[in-house]
Amino acid sequence: MYRVFEALDELVTIVEEARGVPMTSGCVVPRGDVLELLDDVRDALPQELDDAQDVLDHRDEVISTAESQADRSVTDARNEAERTLAAARAEAEQMLAEARERADELLAEARAQAEQTVTAGRREYEELVSRAQSEADRMVQAGRAAYEQSVHEGKAEQARLVADTEVVQAAKAEAKRIVDEANEDAERLRSECDAYVDSRLADFEDLLSRTLRTVGKGRQQLRTPVGAPFDYEEWNPARSGSSANGGDGGH
Repeated sequence: MYRVFEALDELVTIVEEARGVPMTSGCVVPRGDVLELLDDVRDALPQELDDAQDVLDHRDEVISTAESQADRSVTDARNEAERTLAAARAEAEQMLAEARERADELLAEARAQAEQTVTAGRREYEELVSRAQSEADRMVQAGRAAYEQSVHEGKAEQARLVADTEVVQAAKAEAKRIVDEANEDAERLRSECDAYVDSRLADFEDLLSRTLRTVGKGRQQLRTPVGAPFDYEEWNPARSGSSANGGDGGH
């Protein structure tokens, strides 16, 4: 391939350096050199170009052959697809039939099993109802017995509470009597205390009265002129108090 490009470059150089023909665009080139270079180019071209040219020369035939082969391939593919589809449909129909048959068998078995289960369930239900009824009757009887026992015990407890109530009433009465006696004793003690306090206040009042009289007499003696006789006994508070106390004691 390198020789091809080299020969082409030499041809370009010859054409560029060729002597021109006056009054025209042509030129004069050496024929022998040009032909030699063209032979070199022809010899240097690879065999594939010739093959490619052959292909180009026979392209219509090749294209027609390829189209015919493609049509045959498509027809074969369609026929194969139709055969495959038909086989798949047949197989699917067979599988569907087998599935339906198996479903019918399973449904029949399920119905039979359900009927057996329902029968067993009804029998067990009846047994349970019977046992529940018996248990309910027993519980009712036990409840009645417990009720009667509770009523009996309630009546006994009521009688006991009535008796306890009488005891409570008696205790309340006794408590009231004790409280009344305590109130009476308190009232009596209060009266005695008042009487004692009153008597002590009376004695104190009497003592104050005598003291006031004594003070008055002492003031009177102080106003007596000098040399006048002094009544000592009348003025002496102790004697007067003794007389008064003696008089109270005698009373």
